[in-house]
Amino acid sequence: MDLFYVLLILLVATRAFGEIAERLGQPSLVGELIAGITLGAIVAEYPGSFPGLVNIAQNEVFTTITDLGMFFLMLFAGVEMQPHKVLQHSAGSMLVAAGGMLVPFGLGAGLGWIFIPDTDLRMAQCLFLGTALAITAVPATVRILMDLGQLETPVGQTIVSAAVFDDILSLLLLAWLTGLIAVGEPPGLGDIAMILGEMVLFFLVAGFIGLYVFPLGGRLMHHLRAQELEMSAMLVGAFAFAVLAEMLGLHFIVGAFLAGLFFGRRTISVESYDRVKGTISAMTFGFLAPIFFASIGLNLHLGALAGAPLFLGLLILVAFLGKVAGAGGAARAFGFSNRDSMVIGVGMSPRGAVELVIAGIALKAGLFDVTVSDSPVVQNLFSAVVIMAVVTTVISPIILQRAFSRKDR
Repeated sequence: MDLFYVLLILLVATRAFGEIAERLGQPSLVGELIAGITLGAIVAEYPGSFPGLVNIAQNEVFTTITDLGMFFLMLFAGVEMQPHKVLQHSAGSMLVAAGGMLVPFGLGAGLGWIFIPDTDLRMAQCLFLGTALAITAVPATVRILMDLGQLETPVGQTIVSAAVFDDILSLLLLAWLTGLIAVGEPPGLGDIAMILGEMVLFFLVAGFIGLYVFPLGGRLMHHLRAQELEMSAMLVGAFAFAVLAEMLGLHFIVGAFLAGLFFGRRTISVESYDRVKGTISAMTFGFLAPIFFASIGLNLHLGALAGAPLFLGLLILVAFLGKVAGAGGAARAFGFSNRDSMVIGVGMSPRGAVELVIAGIALKAGLFDVTVSDSPVVQNLFSAVVIMAVVTTVISPIILQRAFSRKDR
């Protein structure tokens, strides 16, 4: 019963705030995030009034629902996009992803080296900040572009493709960081080669299934009569890709995205394709996505605002500038205009729940152990990273909405 109560509160709040955001000319994502932030602040102040929402982020069932939100967002993004367009922008996307990781990583590590005192954990904490600034939250980026109607534009295709490459590359950074935290030294070349080999194997297997098995299954659909079988088949393929991705060390959202990408009008009939796409859209944007983005807002902790305001402000500033300079600079070098390059950089800026996952891993590993140092920066490092993740996810769609509006005019 507690879970239904939580879902009721979150769904009503996110839908209401999303509608207000839309009427103010902003994407509904902004309203959903603010709904989560508002509820989190109310629960922190009056925990007795909303007992079901206290520590809800640690609830395993609720976490599973938010994971489904990420899964369906990426699945729908794949269904919405077309493989030939992704391949068309793949070279530029890889360059944008590389620039969007290297520059923020260097800036984040450098910022940490300036502010974090010299302890045994200093190097790992600096590398953590670099990793935190290097990543891009693909689901948040996809939702922003969908809300703005820009997913299928060249800029939108480049942003999403680059964000997916960024997510894959961030796995290498995360493996390196967790190895450093666990044993005091990063994984060797053999371990990195193993990770790269698993990535290549995943894309080879997924590509074979998507190109040959999916169309065969689509032809079989014409001879079967079970109700909504196309939707079930779509989910079976997506879940199978997600399981394969996790078995080979990738995040499940990569599998969901690829499954959607290989599902197209040539796989099943146009009528069935439109019906399945509409069902996925309704599940995603009517239920799972609002809950997912509200959960990001619920994780906001304001301790860093008072404990380390200068560090927090610089961290947020560097988070935006790093992506604009790195990803945007790479896009400009690839031939995009100055405005489109800036849009690509801002579009790569949201960190969202991916940031919270990485911060949680570091927290469990003892990276923010305050007994090692009495520095206010170290004591508020976790909160600062969470605030940065939420702020970049809230502000990015506002900037993009204005940028796309000016471009259209």
